[in-house]
Amino acid sequence: MRKIVRSSGLDLDRHFDTYLRPALKSARWILRVTDHSGRPSPVFVVKEHLLVPGEKDASGKEKKTIQDRGALFGDALVRLLPIVRKILSGIRSEQGIPLEIQRYIEGLPVAYRGNLPLDEETGFKFALMFKLQERLKELDRVELMARRVEKFSREEAAYWHSRISDFSPEANRWAQTGLRIMLAGQPHDPAIQTMLEKLRRN
Repeated sequence: MRKIVRSSGLDLDRHFDTYLRPALKSARWILRVTDHSGRPSPVFVVKEHLLVPGEKDASGKEKKTIQDRGALFGDALVRLLPIVRKILSGIRSEQGIPLEIQRYIEGLPVAYRGNLPLDEETGFKFALMFKLQERLKELDRVELMARRVEKFSREEAAYWHSRISDFSPEANRWAQTGLRIMLAGQPHDPAIQTMLEKLRRN
C-alpha cells in the first residue's frame, strides 16, 4: 500500500486502521477493488450485506449474506473513475468526519486492492451505475447515465435500485432497460452529447 499523506495527516495504512477498518464491520455496502481473470484490472465490485430471514449464525445473531450488485472495469471504469471518486469524497463518518475514501483509488491504474466501506447513498448509487452500464456500448451514454445517477438523493437512488433488483428476473430486466433509456437515451441520439456537456459544466 502506498504511503501518501493527505488532509487527515495519516498515511494510507494508518488511515485505513483508524477510520475504514472499524467502518467495514458495520457497513451494509462495500466497494471491493480486485482482479478478475479475463477482465482488465482493476475490477470494482459493489456488494451488499443482506440479512437472511429466520436464520442465525453460530453466535445467535441474524445471519447475513453478501450479494454482488454490479461490477465496473475496463473502458467504462476509466471513463467513470472521476465520478466514482467524487461520490466517494462525500462519505462521512457518523461524527461527520470525511472518510477520504477516494484516496484509495487515486491514479491510473489504481494500485489499491481490498474492501472499502460505503454509506447507503453511495451503495445505492454505485449499484445503479455499475449494473446499468453493463449493457451500454457507447461510453458517452455510460457517462451520462452515471452523472445523472450521481445527482440522485439517497431516497431516489434507493427507490430506483429497488425497481431494478427486487422483483422477478424478467421484471428486473425490463426495469433496467427502461431506466437505461430514461437516464441515457437511445443509441446515437444527438441529444446525448448536448446533455452530457451541460452536466460536465455543472
